[in-house]
Amino acid sequence: MLTNTSDCLLCFSKSPLLLHSRGSAFHKCGNCGAIFRDGADDLTPEQEKERYEAHNNHPDDPEYSSFVAPIVDEVEKLFTPNKSGLDFGARPVPVITTLLREKGYKIEPYDPFFHDQPELLKKQTYDYIACCEVIEHFGDPAREFKLLRSLLKPGGAMLCMTELYDESIIDFKKWRYKDDRTHKFFYTRSSLEWIRDNFDFASLEVNGRLVSLAAS
Repeated sequence: MLTNTSDCLLCFSKSPLLLHSRGSAFHKCGNCGAIFRDGADDLTPEQEKERYEAHNNHPDDPEYSSFVAPIVDEVEKLFTPNKSGLDFGARPVPVITTLLREKGYKIEPYDPFFHDQPELLKKQTYDYIACCEVIEHFGDPAREFKLLRSLLKPGGAMLCMTELYDESIIDFKKWRYKDDRTHKFFYTRSSLEWIRDNFDFASLEVNGRLVSLAAS
């Protein structure tokens, strides 16, 4: 049942209804600045998996390799091949894992639908975690960021790609990014700063779609 107010999925503050669009309701948090889809509109896990299976992403596709290049390049810039990495939310074909392994990097793919290896999330830590077009799919971003931060070694980094919302340049009503039903949570600069400050990250850098959160 849709409500006019819902608790923010990240900071749990009361968040009023922002608008209805294409059969979904969206709330905007006045505390952290995030926007999120009402939970009543969530797809079932089966529907969500079917949507991901329709994605035709492959490391041999020059266009998609170029798309993920900001994360691959950042890993190469910050870390040597002997450092350990996790490709979190790797999708059916783990493109980032494949491209980095070709360069000699040690990285493992994890995805709850396609590479469900829960042991990778227990009793192991990583120098870097790649999340390419993943964090907007989080139905419980507070839980996910807490988990991912706990998996980072000191001096490590979480490297994410997502499309940030900026109300000064984007009309949310016309924003196509929100129309993907698997996209549940939309980040702003202020919500990323909230994540930095509340999940014990040392720094935040935003360069276009690339978001880097470094551990102390």
